Amino acid sequence: MNKLFLLGGGLAMLFACNPKSKIVYPETAKDNTVDNYFGTEIADPYRWLENDTSQATAAWVDVQNKVTFDYLDKIPFRAKLKEELTKLTDYEKYGSPYKKNGKYYFFKNDGLQNQSVFYVQETLDSEPKVVLDPNKLSDDGTVALSSISFSKDGKYLAYSISRSGSDWNEIYAIDLTSGQQLEDKIQWAKFSGASWKGDGFYYSAYDAPAAGKEFSNVNENHKIYYHKLGEPQSKDKLAYQNPKYPKRFYTASVSEDQRVLFIYEAGAGRGNALHMQDLTKNNAPVVQLADNLDNTYSPIEVIGDKILFFTNDGASKYRIMEANMSAPQFKDWKELVPQSEAVLSGAEIIGEKLILTYDKDASNHSYIYGLDGKEISEIKLPALGSVGFSGNKDDNEAFFVFTSFTFPTSIYRFDVEKNTSELYRAPKVNFKPEDFETEQIFYTSKDGIKVPMFLVYKKGLKRNGKNPVLLYGYGGFNVSLNPGFSTARIPFLENGGIYVQANLRGGGEYGEEWHIAGTKMQKQNVFDDFIAAAEYLVAEKYTSPDKLAIMGGSNGGLLVGACMNQRPDLFKVAIPQVGVMDMLRYHKFTIGWNWASDYGTSEDSKEMFEYLKSYSPLHTLKPNTKYPATLVTTADHDDRVVPAHSFKFAAALQAANDGTNPTLIRIETKAGHGAGKPIAKIIDEQADIYSFIMYNLGMNVK
Repeated sequence: MNKLFLLGGGLAMLFACNPKSKIVYPETAKDNTVDNYFGTEIADPYRWLENDTSQATAAWVDVQNKVTFDYLDKIPFRAKLKEELTKLTDYEKYGSPYKKNGKYYFFKNDGLQNQSVFYVQETLDSEPKVVLDPNKLSDDGTVALSSISFSKDGKYLAYSISRSGSDWNEIYAIDLTSGQQLEDKIQWAKFSGASWKGDGFYYSAYDAPAAGKEFSNVNENHKIYYHKLGEPQSKDKLAYQNPKYPKRFYTASVSEDQRVLFIYEAGAGRGNALHMQDLTKNNAPVVQLADNLDNTYSPIEVIGDKILFFTNDGASKYRIMEANMSAPQFKDWKELVPQSEAVLSGAEIIGEKLILTYDKDASNHSYIYGLDGKEISEIKLPALGSVGFSGNKDDNEAFFVFTSFTFPTSIYRFDVEKNTSELYRAPKVNFKPEDFETEQIFYTSKDGIKVPMFLVYKKGLKRNGKNPVLLYGYGGFNVSLNPGFSTARIPFLENGGIYVQANLRGGGEYGEEWHIAGTKMQKQNVFDDFIAAAEYLVAEKYTSPDKLAIMGGSNGGLLVGACMNQRPDLFKVAIPQVGVMDMLRYHKFTIGWNWASDYGTSEDSKEMFEYLKSYSPLHTLKPNTKYPATLVTTADHDDRVVPAHSFKFAAALQAANDGTNPTLIRIETKAGHGAGKPIAKIIDEQADIYSFIMYNLGMNVK
């Protein structure tokens, strides 16, 4: 394996003069790896690309990026598009204020700061002061805040950081009175913030991984620890572990009154088991409250002697239940707010009221309920869109953020008792919402199921089959795609494009039944829904196959890969982002085993193996096929969906494609699955993606 690539006449001369010139791809080396699944042999010639620390893989990344950026550099409007996206992004962005001990805390980004800065102010009108500026933690903005948590007395702040987009976290603490950084440092935390109890906090972590395998090896034996301020991590107390199930997550949360420790157990089903420990008693046992890992059990808060829970056990669209502290097991829970026709998607206690948010056809609607479970009133929102509330259980003053496709994220101050709101902060974006409209339609999928999707476009649209369309989807893990604003879409929309967001099965838009209908042996429903969305857009003359692009990330990257393989004739452009592309081996990396509740694994049974192979993007590519113009995106520090998925898929796609459409891979450095990515890298990536889409759709870009 010394000779990795056949480079022809040299990379610098791959293009004669423009990106439409025939691309000469580096020939990726193949090995003889073969796996046997229930008597069926499956070749995996690019297995060597799974070694993310080898010199061979690093060389492959370099040469692929060279080809990709040579292509992108020759798109005539790419530089101007990046300039425009930079201008559109350059506006003040505020997070919703959070009130703690009479002070207001919030995040703010001046416009182009790589990371948002955390501030405090005494009153809403006083001068803000910086609490923590993550931009000072690195020179290039690749260190990001992943969580913050206040001690009950408001004296201390614990915060966790992620480096280069990794899921690995380090936890630190600040004395908020003096502003001094404390010496405390927690390493190898993952999928965990800090949950305070007294002068310390609970967190979850793994044992230190093997050197060089931090971003690829399977994560096992998640443990919960208690850290006391001022002590080294080596003295942290092991609070909970369950070695019987090494491939499960164990995370902790403490009730607001610090009387109860709740422990979530997940990773072996679609939901979580729930345990609790009475912190008012020394060495109190950990008691299991609910054990069905296919259901969700989430405590909302402890109120006096009662605990309120959010759950879908016995209610596929979720309900609120309550239990007495003396009898907290699920068998003794009582229904407080029954499920309704809409899906209950959010619940919090603010101002001694329940604030409940429901999804109705993928848009949010919010209501005020009493703690007795009786509805008081609906909360009037600015339009159809998405909402999120922040506030304290005993404080009438609250805030909510609201956004929609043509409604930039704005913050409202909310009086819970009066059910009144006023605009607190609205961003100044160079965008005219009145020039655009949003349409929601319901189309019929292959099996007759009605599926909703949103269409956003400039007013005056003509349905002549010539409009460029970007169709986006996800369809998995009970995730709902609600309306939201993005400056990255503005140039596409301004230049006559239609943005379409489909609410596929596998998501949570219509409850757990909708989710299950897109999992395991029913996963093809998700792809059928997406393909049917595209077919509807063509049939109704919104667009044509030559003007249709598809995009999705993570599980949505799988969606794009599967659909472009199943219907290469239907799409002109495909953007699979950080996708799960090898469905036979996904469970062998980092936390991939956790996705088995949605996918099943190739080791489960011959039937499950055959089903996964039938749609796995890596395994369904066909030689000499005209595939859409494809830009695969991934990142070198992605330890959620390891980059090997994208590496192997891109290599196989380049070998299979008939050569008339570009099939490229863009590999970001010092970045991960997406969270915490610096603004500069986000703008670069969006400029590359949208210029690739718009160029290959033949858009006349102004």
